[in-house]
Amino acid sequence: MQKNGTTRTLHTVKDAEGAVTSRVRRTVLPSGLRIVTEQMAGTRSASIGVWVNVGSRDETPTLHGCSHFLEHLLFKGTPERTAMEISVALDAVGGEFNAFTTKEYTVFHARVLDEDLATAVDVLGDMVTASTITEADVEAERDVILDEIAMHDDDPDDVVHNLFAHQAWGDTPLGRPIAGTEASITAMTQAQIQRFYRRHYTPGNMVVSVAGNVDHADVVRQVKQAFARQGFLDGEGTPTPSAQSEKARKVHPGQTRTVRPQEQVNLVLGVKGLTRTDPRRYALGVLNTALGGGTSSRMFQEVREHRGLAYSVYSFASHHADAGVVGVSVGCLPGKYDAVLETVRAELAKVAADGLTDEEVERGKGQLKGGLLLGLEDSGSRMSRIGKAELVHDELLTIDEVVRRIEAVTRDDIATLARDLFTQPELLAVVGPSSAG
Repeated sequence: MQKNGTTRTLHTVKDAEGAVTSRVRRTVLPSGLRIVTEQMAGTRSASIGVWVNVGSRDETPTLHGCSHFLEHLLFKGTPERTAMEISVALDAVGGEFNAFTTKEYTVFHARVLDEDLATAVDVLGDMVTASTITEADVEAERDVILDEIAMHDDDPDDVVHNLFAHQAWGDTPLGRPIAGTEASITAMTQAQIQRFYRRHYTPGNMVVSVAGNVDHADVVRQVKQAFARQGFLDGEGTPTPSAQSEKARKVHPGQTRTVRPQEQVNLVLGVKGLTRTDPRRYALGVLNTALGGGTSSRMFQEVREHRGLAYSVYSFASHHADAGVVGVSVGCLPGKYDAVLETVRAELAKVAADGLTDEEVERGKGQLKGGLLLGLEDSGSRMSRIGKAELVHDELLTIDEVVRRIEAVTRDDIATLARDLFTQPELLAVVGPSSAG
């Protein structure tokens, strides 16, 4: 018989009249499975995510692409449901249903009406704990994965970012593409995938996050029933701790290029960034937003509006447990490549030397806060916030605390960070015709 586990309330938010508008609660079952919920007043939807602490960086070269392959296969059937029955279960109630794989975790998620949450919990629980992963399913899905890899290889933006990651971290799990390669997927066997599944899809390696018009005790009861298949919750365990490091691993500066006979050249210019737990990440969020996060940003204004050098230009910051990069991505005509590169380098040099203006700092803060708050108006965003916080951050800040940390960023903070980042040796990845550059 299953024990109840330990439960505690993480956050409670009340309105001016004292009524509870949001409550976040967390239960850890004796098996190590974590359940976090956010009760949202005034909603009729509920979103659930099963967050699994495994991604492409956990793969050996032989298993390159296995996490993503497995993500696909868990939709193919269980002893209780065929692939069609899995799809019908949520389509019949108008639910949204999908999954994705990153370098550090895999997520299966659904959004339904609150009255249909039990169905979504049961389907996801069935999939992640009792997938059959037959030889026939592996062979059928292998071709689908190969088609997906070919599709990404036809997208120059995907190609240039994969090239940039490889330049940064080389032939390591972090530097390899998430989906694998044609060679690794072709060679992978059903037995290898089964072993990977049993090794990583364990209670202590999972978080179930639910947000919307939900009751925590009801969710815990539903999860315990849905995830109990095949003795999945039997035994005792502890949650897998998330990896934490404020010091980012080294990157490999330099240039890399792939020649493609296309009409446009795509480039990514960047430097080593911050890990996901680095306290300077809030300053980087403001810096990144002001630098290339919208139509008022420096890069957009200078590269596109003032000089007309490119249609697409933006900056980005990627954070991992022990690594990070910051960069600028541009797509332009081959004849404008040199001018684009010169302009981007000049703008980064200006920010490194002088930081941002007061106006840019305030605009960056406003855009960052607005994006955060507007993005949390639906249950899916709330589910993602609490699930990711539990799996990879080991803490869940209140929204007000996140806003306070953004507000606390000063112009000097950003100037110091920009100088530290943009005086480092650069990484450059380019995809396009040989005439570019």
